[in-house]
Amino acid sequence: MTAHAKRSKKVKHSLGDRIFSVFNHILLGFLALACIFPLFYVFMYSITPYNEYLANPLRLFPPEITLTAYKELLTFPLMKTGYFSTLFVTVIGTALNIFLLCITAYPLSKRNLKGRNIIMASITFTMFFNGGMIPNYMLVRELHLLDTYWALIFPGAISAYNLILMRNFLSAIPSSLEEAAYIDGANELQILGRVIVPLCKPAIATFTLFHAVGHWNSYFNATMYINDRNKWPLMLIVREMVAESGTNMVHQSATVMEDLAQPFTLQMAVIIFTIIPILCVYPFVQKYFMQGMLMGSVKG
Repeated sequence: MTAHAKRSKKVKHSLGDRIFSVFNHILLGFLALACIFPLFYVFMYSITPYNEYLANPLRLFPPEITLTAYKELLTFPLMKTGYFSTLFVTVIGTALNIFLLCITAYPLSKRNLKGRNIIMASITFTMFFNGGMIPNYMLVRELHLLDTYWALIFPGAISAYNLILMRNFLSAIPSSLEEAAYIDGANELQILGRVIVPLCKPAIATFTLFHAVGHWNSYFNATMYINDRNKWPLMLIVREMVAESGTNMVHQSATVMEDLAQPFTLQMAVIIFTIIPILCVYPFVQKYFMQGMLMGSVKG
């Protein structure tokens, strides 16, 4: 009786369901391969001797491994300054983004805030209309921020889209928690720091990842505001080496070596060199990422 009941409880899938499931797995497998293969290809050819690449450009697994390209990149002065510039802008910029996001979204989540709708309408307006590139450049110039790291941080200090999502997330937190904190004698800042922020860890982790990746990969603002090569972020250096084939500047600056890496190998190595930090950060926020993506974005 028990065995029969267990068998009857088993869900029987139709032929169409099984075909759909197999098709789904195959499609997702191809999509995953399409995402991973370019990174795998670039990494393999960054450690492949150039003569082996010329002999067989389609070979995925090199018979010999060389780290000459990475050694040469470490001797390139602009790589060191580029890493410092990018790390500074990413860390300071992301911290400022999250700080402004929290202190702005928290009061806007209050339903009794006077002028709340007008403020939200003004913020939403900036999502679709802005001054444009030339007025932004003139503003940065008049503030004497040209050739400074702050020119890469202040123009994007807060995102209207992320602010709306964060406000929706905070609106979903029960007001009874804040009322209990008020009864215990907490003020607004204490409630924000000790009650609201701990509850917002998934959302904060998600926005932190978004802002960090945005700062790390940003290069357009640097092309407008940074003329000093010693303050170039990594992406400008990558563009110089890859898009504009500027690997001659590497050979001019690098220490003389017996076997300098070829431009193609250097281009592959510099791409891997710049994406490693983001790949290392993602696992630490992965457990909050999906939860933060689903919460707040569907609340009204």
